[in-house]
Amino acid sequence: MSHDVDDPVANLSNNPHFHDIIAERLRAPSRRDVLRGGIGLGALGLVGGSAAAALFSACGDNAKDAPDAGSVPSPDARPDASPDAAPEPVPTRPAALGFTAVPKSLADAVTVPAGYRYAVLYSLGDPIAAGVSAYANDGTDAAASFAQRSGDHHDGMQYFGLNGTGGYGQGSSDSGLLVMNHEAITPLFLHPTGPTIAGGVRTVAEEVQRELFLHGVSVIEVVRSAAGAWSYVPSSLFNRRIHTLTEMELSGPLRGAPAMVTKFSASGTRTRGTVNNCANGHTPWGTYLTCEENWAGYFLRTKATDDLKRSAKEIAAFARYGIAGTGRELWATVTPDTADNQYGRWNTMVLDGAATAADDYRNVSNTFGWVVEIDPFSNTSVPKKRTGLGRFAHEGAWPAAAVVGKPLVYYAGDDGRGEYIYKYVSNASWDAADASRTDRLAVGDKYLDSGKLYAAKFNADGTGAWLELAFGQNNITEANAPYAFADQADVLLHARLAADAAGATKMDRPEWGAVDPLNGAVYFSLTNNTAAVRPLAATDAANPRLYNDPKTVGTTTTAQFGNPNGHIIRWKEPSPEATTFTWDVFLFGANADASATDVNLSGLTADNDFSSPDGLWFSPKTNICWIETDDGAYTDVTNCMLLAALPGTVGDGAARTITNTDQGGATKEVTTYVGAQLGTKLRRFLVGPVDCEITGIAETPDGKALFVNIQHPGETTAAANLATPLSTWPSTVAGTRPRASTIVITKDDGGVIGV
Repeated sequence: MSHDVDDPVANLSNNPHFHDIIAERLRAPSRRDVLRGGIGLGALGLVGGSAAAALFSACGDNAKDAPDAGSVPSPDARPDASPDAAPEPVPTRPAALGFTAVPKSLADAVTVPAGYRYAVLYSLGDPIAAGVSAYANDGTDAAASFAQRSGDHHDGMQYFGLNGTGGYGQGSSDSGLLVMNHEAITPLFLHPTGPTIAGGVRTVAEEVQRELFLHGVSVIEVVRSAAGAWSYVPSSLFNRRIHTLTEMELSGPLRGAPAMVTKFSASGTRTRGTVNNCANGHTPWGTYLTCEENWAGYFLRTKATDDLKRSAKEIAAFARYGIAGTGRELWATVTPDTADNQYGRWNTMVLDGAATAADDYRNVSNTFGWVVEIDPFSNTSVPKKRTGLGRFAHEGAWPAAAVVGKPLVYYAGDDGRGEYIYKYVSNASWDAADASRTDRLAVGDKYLDSGKLYAAKFNADGTGAWLELAFGQNNITEANAPYAFADQADVLLHARLAADAAGATKMDRPEWGAVDPLNGAVYFSLTNNTAAVRPLAATDAANPRLYNDPKTVGTTTTAQFGNPNGHIIRWKEPSPEATTFTWDVFLFGANADASATDVNLSGLTADNDFSSPDGLWFSPKTNICWIETDDGAYTDVTNCMLLAALPGTVGDGAARTITNTDQGGATKEVTTYVGAQLGTKLRRFLVGPVDCEITGIAETPDGKALFVNIQHPGETTAAANLATPLSTWPSTVAGTRPRASTIVITKDDGGVIGV
């Protein structure tokens, strides 16, 4: 029941892994020949500064701020500027990072560079409404009170500036709304003695009620004092919790579809709640996008009995999404149920005596796996699940630059081994006037309910293609096996199966993505893999390493064969709405002492070695790329961390041939393409406490406050050791239960972070 209980590997299609294209790559023209051609980086360089500037503005930069000292202008020109036009601010990136790297650490503490400080802003259980008591942190807080308390497992996050009238103020750095996900829970720390389970059944309803509130999203008002100290406003009217019981509207192509009908909504237009909210996104009109990631594991479905009542298509769909079992938190096992089925609605089986889908919750799992749009400025607005963006394990929804007259583009990862990377392109073209509208969710209807969904295919020659997931195209037809598609709504509901049919490329668990504001390059973290999933024969140019990074705990050393430290891939498109791209590998995680020939391909040192990249984010102020880790492979050496990078461009590195060795001593040579080594342009900025994940990051428009989430410290504490948890952070008092928290980092001199 840890947060690390992820959906099972469910992609059994015959689509190629990267290893299936390596032989073809070796027969293809050289990468340098390709890059000199019509779709090479020269052509890609036509993406100009106007697009970057648009994103720079849309993300809330204060245009009156001058460029930072030591910065260099973007190499991208602005081709559409007329001689008489007022010059737009030119996005810049520092020439060097302005802090000393922090060392690796196993301490139960947060470490930041000299000249920086951090403060805990918002922690698990903190009250967000007047009259709610301080958090007891011993499992005794009333379950109902958690509707007005911080949730657990703080994750993806966005800062929205507040103007003087309580609206969206893009340049406001002294007051704003901080919106964050609460991905999951650590049940041991939430109840007096952990969860009460007997015979596989939850027997204390109060505990489950508490957990239902602890998932979801927080909206809190945050303010900076005259002295520069940050705090949240516990009684702000903006404060809101959105959780598994919050009513939501289904919007887009699946709204009202028969597959969305449940006992809660016979019309198939509404559902309740959001769950496993991991990464996030935002819109130019000031709304927050929360993304439902590993949601499939929360539902009860006994395959042996339910399959007897299901069609072949339904069985294929359940298998592809991994919906089977008792549910990771056993919520559906509580009896008796409430009048509004708070427990029973986690049972996605056909119930005996239920004549139609309106009589039970057989379709309830269809109402999860979406991007959810939230208006943070209205605490009474009904969130909308945007079905146009497809249904899978949404890791996030990362926007490209919003350019007037062009469609809006969002990139998304499907967080699962062997899953795909997706792109959504709106049918509507961006109108800058929509940025200031106050009917924000209606604006979302315009851009997020109608568009084209694509899945990525990575070619052997270093190029790639976006395959449209459209009914009647790319083998997505009624004749497709094992799933016969009926229409476009069916395609979006079963986007994984559509990507299978189209021939998208299986990826090594794509997690967070980020778009470089300077040139539009897209970065995606591939967190890690094992030799069992990707053996020696399956190594390839884009996933080239198989090696052993042994882990020592106490006196026991365990081999870790595969690619335990992960890497980051990136690509560049002629324009965000284009259907072609060119890719390479940006960074390889590794121990600094690992072989520079075959493992430490990015030349990492003690100041920047890392493992298992997860969170990725570009600062809209400085354009620094921030990298967060969620690691288990390297935690005998250091806790998880946050790094800062000043990246180059796609194709700035060189070819490398490495030799891999598996458990049995067999070897294989693989040629790959490695981005230019960054040296001191990659540094460790923060190390977190014991057993944590560093995830979620946001910034004020002036770049002087950086918000970072510390998730699940001490989460692997054994139930028998509840009185002596592995971590007590953010407290230093022995025996205190740890709490997921948001911290705010500032510079001692009040300057811009990172420079």
